[in-house]
Order: sequence, then structure tokens, then C-alpha cells
Amino acid sequence: MRLLAPVPADRRPRRFGQLLVGLVLYGVTMGLMVRAAVGLDPWDAFHQGLTRQLQHVVPLSYGTVITAVSVLVLLAWIPLRQRPGIGTVANTLIIGFTTDATLALVPPVPGLGWQVLLLVAAVVGNATAGALYLGAGLGPGPRDGLMTGLVARGWGSVRRVRTCIELSVLAVGWVLGGAVGVGTVVYALGIGPLLHLLLPRLVVGRSRAA
Repeated sequence: MRLLAPVPADRRPRRFGQLLVGLVLYGVTMGLMVRAAVGLDPWDAFHQGLTRQLQHVVPLSYGTVITAVSVLVLLAWIPLRQRPGIGTVANTLIIGFTTDATLALVPPVPGLGWQVLLLVAAVVGNATAGALYLGAGLGPGPRDGLMTGLVARGWGSVRRVRTCIELSVLAVGWVLGGAVGVGTVVYALGIGPLLHLLLPRLVVGRSRAA
């Protein structure tokens, strides 16, 4: 069995271009949400809390921790018999680096108005980024693949498994010192409807000749 899932034969330039744009934008929006400082989505609250704890021992950046967690989650695919795609590998390698770059370029913002603006930009941009890289059809991210792998192995419905995973990482992140707040709620309420709206418009379909 091949290590990676095969790349669809049609529209490859668009697929790879859309994947790259989506992953870079995803990392940018993660950095913007940190700078908004009003709460993070569950996985990023976990990443931030873990980063804060690890920095007492070793000076790891936030993006480095994101990448390390991605690798560990990807290893959990093995017993689930999930096959990553090239997009899964790119997700693991690109997002953490892009998040660190964004945090280096965008300083903390003063005032509630700027915080709200960054939060809205982060949530809308994150949904757009997710629709772009998922729509490219080159493989889900490590965390999404963990969810679909558990569902495929009979652990429950998509809604139940995703809810359990996200509540678990949110709780651990909060205990570790990750930022949980209004932004966490806004993200939780907004990301699903936005993805529902955007993803069908950004799926790369097969050409008629394929």
C-alpha cells in the first residue's frame, strides 16, 4: 500500500495552488486570532497552553509546538489505517511556520475595536482557508483526519466525535493556560456555518474530459 493517497489527475495546478494559498492563509489567521487576544479555538488554546508550559523547560515557539502536535496527531492515524495525502503533509509543515511569521510581523493590538476587527478577520479568513485547502482534494489536515478516522472505526457520528475531541483539547488547553474567551465562542459558533457556505464553492471538481 502506498504511504500517501494518490493525487487526483485533474486540475492539478489549481489544486496545488489552492492548497498552498489555503494553508498560508490558515497560518496567518491563526496568528491574527492570537493577536486579537480574546480567546482561541479549541486546538489553538491547547497549542498555546502547551507552548507556555514547555517554555519553562525549552524555548519552543508557538508555531513549532503546532507542528510537533501535528506530527503526533498524524502518528495516531497509523492504528486508524488512515492514509495521508500530500495536502496532509503540507499542512503539517506549513501552518506552524506561517503562524510564527504572522506573530513576528503583527504586533499586539491596543483597544477593543482592533481586537474585534482581528477576531472577525481571523474567523472569516480561517473558514476561507479551511475551505480552500479541503476543497483542493489533496488530503485533510492531521486533526480533521483524526476525526474522520475515528468515525470510520465506529467511534460515533462526525458531530459526536468532533465535539468530544474539541471539548477535550479545549479543557486541557484551558488547564495548561491557553486563552479561552469570547473569541472561542465566536469561533465555535461561526466556523461551521461559514465552512458550510464556502466549501461547496471551492471544491475542485473533475473536468468533463476526466
